[in-house]
Amino acid sequence: MLVQRDIEVSSPPLAVSPKSSPTLERRRRWERQFRWCLRVSDHAIIVFAVGGAALLQATIATVSPRSALAAGMLVLLWSFFLAGMRSRENQCLGSGAVEYQRVAHATGLALGAVAVWALLVGWAGDRVLLFAALPIGLAGLLISRWGWRRWLRRQRSDGEYCSRVLVVGSQRDVAYVVTSLGAEDSGFHIVGAILIDTDKKSAATPHGWLPFHDSIERVREAAAALEADTIVIATKPENDPDFIRELSWQLEGTAANLLLSNQVTDVVGPRISFRPVDGLPMVQIKIPSYEGGHYFLKRGLDITVATCALIVIGLATPFIALAIKLDSRGPVFFSQPRVGKDGERFRIFKFRSMTQDAEQRLGGLQTRNEGSGSLFKMRNDPRVTNVGRWLRRLSVDELPQFWNVLRGDMSVVGPRPPLPTEVTSYDGQVVRRLYVKPGITGPWQVGGRSDLSWEESVRLDLSYVENWSVMNDLQLIWRTARVVTHGAGAY
Repeated sequence: MLVQRDIEVSSPPLAVSPKSSPTLERRRRWERQFRWCLRVSDHAIIVFAVGGAALLQATIATVSPRSALAAGMLVLLWSFFLAGMRSRENQCLGSGAVEYQRVAHATGLALGAVAVWALLVGWAGDRVLLFAALPIGLAGLLISRWGWRRWLRRQRSDGEYCSRVLVVGSQRDVAYVVTSLGAEDSGFHIVGAILIDTDKKSAATPHGWLPFHDSIERVREAAAALEADTIVIATKPENDPDFIRELSWQLEGTAANLLLSNQVTDVVGPRISFRPVDGLPMVQIKIPSYEGGHYFLKRGLDITVATCALIVIGLATPFIALAIKLDSRGPVFFSQPRVGKDGERFRIFKFRSMTQDAEQRLGGLQTRNEGSGSLFKMRNDPRVTNVGRWLRRLSVDELPQFWNVLRGDMSVVGPRPPLPTEVTSYDGQVVRRLYVKPGITGPWQVGGRSDLSWEESVRLDLSYVENWSVMNDLQLIWRTARVVTHGAGAY
């Protein structure tokens, strides 16, 4: 007789998706709030710009129901393209030119779409609406985004609206990341570090940095304990090809971002893209080019800015010249040979800020040089005149260089124009500064001016040479105006 027995079969474990931690929820909450503020201000500016353009059209032409339809389409498409171009994406907010570029591209796409549609249906009378809304709306959006960026930076300087960062890597690479992200308004707040390739018994581990115990669990536990929502991998452990993938799984629900740091991005970051080939993820680095249509666009910007600047400078020159003449003997203008693009020499023009015999006195001051590299600088240079100190503090002495820009010797934005004696000491890397035209302003101007070390100045210049863009140039021009008013690093 067969006896049927009940066999207990254990059910498979249920796969429960990771739940967001309070730290991650707090991060997502402030991101949603900030995006909501941007969305409201963007929509308000678009409505204001289109409404203002419609009123302008009403004063010079007859308004028809078609005009109201065109205005409504413009508002909807403008808002749609701002969202579609990801102009409010978290990664592009707070710093860099990407946010401004996306706003400009979205504006152009929206107005282009409505203009083509109006042309196809024969609504030529709406041109005033379209072309008046463009400058009003674009200027309003850029100013609004700039204002929100300043607000965000103030919040970040107080410790709010920041990503709490845990850095993982060797001591050297961790120190590099910590230094690079150390600015108060960077949006990254370093809360801790985990060192790999470190002896467990070593007592040399810096305070607040934890040794790595060959376990991904250690990273997850540290991230949870320190309430870190961003993990930066500065160095990947050797002999562990699955480290990144497994760590990303462990951090699900705990952190929002896993960032891979590599010092190559210090120079070629904007030219890096991801290119999957047959399922194999590959990092693609575009080789920089130093010619082409984008350089013609840069030259157009130079001519426009230089022409406008020279008109203003021409009105101020008589007063500056009178002050220079009353203060010391010598000419109003000072010229000096400099090295430009491809090693070509030209003469740079400035308002004279030193005594007439400044070059003859240079040899006796070399022992007091405070400059970096081959550049001579002194904070209290006895050759600088009283008026010259004021001219240098506000960078007024540099204004005649707009004539060099108009002539084509220089650009408005670019590396600092070097002296011929400096160029003779350039090595194979530094000489890359001469691949583009030197500029009146550049990353060195907004990054510290004369307070920069030689290495930092070279790094900023090389980064600009390879990664410049017109939008970035406009941003540097804007930032220069703010730096000049403070006079930091000007001597």
